[in-house]
Amino acid sequence: MRKWSALIAVSIGTFMLLVDVTIVTVALPAVAKDLSATLGGLQWVLDGYALALAAVLLASGALADRHGRRRVYLGGTVVFALASLLCAAAPNAGLLVAARFLQGLGGAAMLATTVAILSVAYTGRDRGVAFGVWGAVNGAAAAAGPIAGGLLTEHFGWRWIFLVNLPVSLLALWFTARGVTESRGRADARLDLPGTVTFTVAAAAVTYALIRGGDAGWTARETLASFALAAVALVAFLAIERRAAHPMLDLRLFAKPSFSVLMAAAVLTQASAFAYLPFTTVWLQQFLGKGPVDAGLVGALPMSAAAFAGGAFGGRFLQRVAPRWTIGIGMLLIGAGALLQSRLTPASAGAALIPGLIVAGLGVAAVLPTMASAALAAVPHERSGMAAGAVNTFRQLGFALGVAVFGSIFADRLGGHHAPTDAVNHVTAVAGWVALAGGVLVLLLVRTGRPAWESRPAQPEPAGYDSGSQASTSRIRASQ
Repeated sequence: MRKWSALIAVSIGTFMLLVDVTIVTVALPAVAKDLSATLGGLQWVLDGYALALAAVLLASGALADRHGRRRVYLGGTVVFALASLLCAAAPNAGLLVAARFLQGLGGAAMLATTVAILSVAYTGRDRGVAFGVWGAVNGAAAAAGPIAGGLLTEHFGWRWIFLVNLPVSLLALWFTARGVTESRGRADARLDLPGTVTFTVAAAAVTYALIRGGDAGWTARETLASFALAAVALVAFLAIERRAAHPMLDLRLFAKPSFSVLMAAAVLTQASAFAYLPFTTVWLQQFLGKGPVDAGLVGALPMSAAAFAGGAFGGRFLQRVAPRWTIGIGMLLIGAGALLQSRLTPASAGAALIPGLIVAGLGVAAVLPTMASAALAAVPHERSGMAAGAVNTFRQLGFALGVAVFGSIFADRLGGHHAPTDAVNHVTAVAGWVALAGGVLVLLLVRTGRPAWESRPAQPEPAGYDSGSQASTSRIRASQ
């Protein structure tokens, strides 16, 4: 058992932080009722977590390389547990959002170190086993979240979706202290604090503007001021990254069209596949009268199950196909699945969503496991770790922006006295066309060779470079 302690520690932590993306979805109506939260407040309950993950993921990797992966993973787990307790005790929506942001910071520290920890702990056949198990855990987390959230919310109350993290965190801490050895990466790794701050401000400001615009109007002073702040912060971020000796994100990578399109695909995939699910859940519970368990079974499980099954049975085959085909066609499937869900009528039952969710889930199975390896194949060898981190960063940013945009569309249709089904139809239709556009973009512009682990010959690593971290990133099986 001690041999696999590192795998158990990483798997428990990864499962917990990924479940917390989807577990909240089915609890949103209960949160709204208990805390008198508005639709905008509910959007921030989701986006606070996603934005924090996106903002500090790359910076957490740099901290871990310099100060130790084990130390950063332990610290992130402690922060995640404390933030979960604050979430459970939150007396109002504002404090819940703040606690969710803190939870995201802890989750980012954990997620940024998992690949490197497994790479150092295992070699040869054991490494393959470890990453296979970790990939399955990623898929299981997406499927378990809605069901766990529904059961806890319906039978114990929504606060238990956060309280359950406390014993799970203790298990992760125990196995980490018992079985994970300390390791470090590049000796010259530095925290790009100015880049992290400006990126965070830009992402948060544009998200706030999108959410506020749906409430107060797109020409309201507060909305325009937020867009202006986002623009200024983005310009500052680009200027800082161009001049930084150790940038959080090397902008020269975007000179390669394939890498740029893949980052756009990461944003669009996460937005079009997952960011509309909170609003179909609201429709299922508030307008069709379903409980949290039924809402999870109908509104999220079909996609998660299809993605898990598709990845399990087709993963090995997909890894032998050029990434532009798997990602491009996968995004077309996601788009088709979303459009299938945009044909509701006032007489539709929740089951009308299921065919579209299954089609979209098969698209997810094609896109997400391939995204990281395609990004690695599009960049120089020494930037592999940064490329893998960028994929996760842009995916979380896509979810945050997608929730903001779709929330504004949903609120606008409801505010215009349209039927709730009309609001869902518009949200899913926009998601579908976004995914279709992204798929066409990938098919036309992405040009990478074979997956990174096949195309790169063995060669000496640069001084201070962690070979295990790079080699393993190609095996990432990303999930929601």
